[in-house]
Amino acid sequence: ESFYNAISADLVEILWDWREIQLGNYIKTNRQSIDKNYPFEEILYLDTGSITNNIIEKIQKFNLHEAPSRAKRLVQDEDIIYSSVRPNQLHYGFVKNPANNLVVSTGFVVISCDKEAIQPKYLFYYLSSYTSTEYLHSIAEASTSAYPSLKPADIEALDLELPPLPEQKAIAEVLSSLDDKIDLLHRQNKTLEQIAETLFRQWFVEEAQEGWEELPLSEFLDFREGPGIRNWQYVENNGVNFINIRLISNNDIDITKANQISKDEAFGKYAHFLLEEKDVVVSTSGTLGKTAIIRKHHLPLCLNTSVIRFRPVDRLNYSFMYQYLKSTIFIEKLETMASGSVQLNFGPTHLKRIFLQKPSKENLTKYRLHADHIYKKIEYNQTQIRTLESLRDTLLPKLMNGEIRIANYG
Repeated sequence: ESFYNAISADLVEILWDWREIQLGNYIKTNRQSIDKNYPFEEILYLDTGSITNNIIEKIQKFNLHEAPSRAKRLVQDEDIIYSSVRPNQLHYGFVKNPANNLVVSTGFVVISCDKEAIQPKYLFYYLSSYTSTEYLHSIAEASTSAYPSLKPADIEALDLELPPLPEQKAIAEVLSSLDDKIDLLHRQNKTLEQIAETLFRQWFVEEAQEGWEELPLSEFLDFREGPGIRNWQYVENNGVNFINIRLISNNDIDITKANQISKDEAFGKYAHFLLEEKDVVVSTSGTLGKTAIIRKHHLPLCLNTSVIRFRPVDRLNYSFMYQYLKSTIFIEKLETMASGSVQLNFGPTHLKRIFLQKPSKENLTKYRLHADHIYKKIEYNQTQIRTLESLRDTLLPKLMNGEIRIANYG
């Protein structure tokens, strides 16, 4: 009991200068939308599905009068955008120096802070913490709408313990420094991907030789479609992850979003759908051609519907085949051949009609020497990213609840 009292006294002393607030007293939500006085004819548009955990996958460009009906919400520097649908899918971000004509979906709650009380980046980290997203998701699931969704009032009703402004700033700076390093590694990987892509385009497209034999895609790649795993087969834990389209983003796989099936099923009737290191997976419906290489840390991982697994017949040439599957040549062939009235999709039947020129052995060897080095560096960077993300995710809740305090933050 004396130990408990001592700990309690220490916590009281640590947190004496924190105060409990209701968030709605210090923020504004959805402050501005497009109106008749909006000055731009062309807009940059960000929808909820194009940003995850503050990483933007794409921004679309539209003539204002041809833009989606949800392209209405305006943002300012240091606003927070937070998807009102299924908060546990992490479609949120922190707006920094936005273009004047940036417009976001009405599917976001746009949050603007009273900066004399709340440091915006601190609030972003608070709202993006696991505790906050799970709590808000539980509120969304209790909503009466057709799918789990939040109202701005749900965010405004949050109560939180708020440290003094200088400490908020210090906490945000610690977490931001980790995110900056993560972002730098992501950008470095993007540059490396572009180098590999440029070499592929130069050597195998622009300098392709007429004498190269044209062969069916199946001569280069073994491809297999997933089995179609159903909701009732999911298990909560101690299972095997399986892949679907939403896991593939920025040429990588976010295993944290994966559902699981039992080990008995994965290593039993689905054993021939288990993926291997250096397999390539490609989305087959919706957004065609989302591509990623399977890495060791992804495994074990099972294939599922709407994704096709490609395995190079000659494993030495996996980097060449990966670039081909990412190339506009392949994607355009898919889009031409794909079928479907609601959304385009393709499968093994379409792939059997695709032919590919077989480069010379000399060219393949030359490309492999360059590209394999690039992909080893990308994989090393991805390992660093995972380490930094783990550190950030460990520190975040401890900084937010005062368990870890930053010395000399004033």
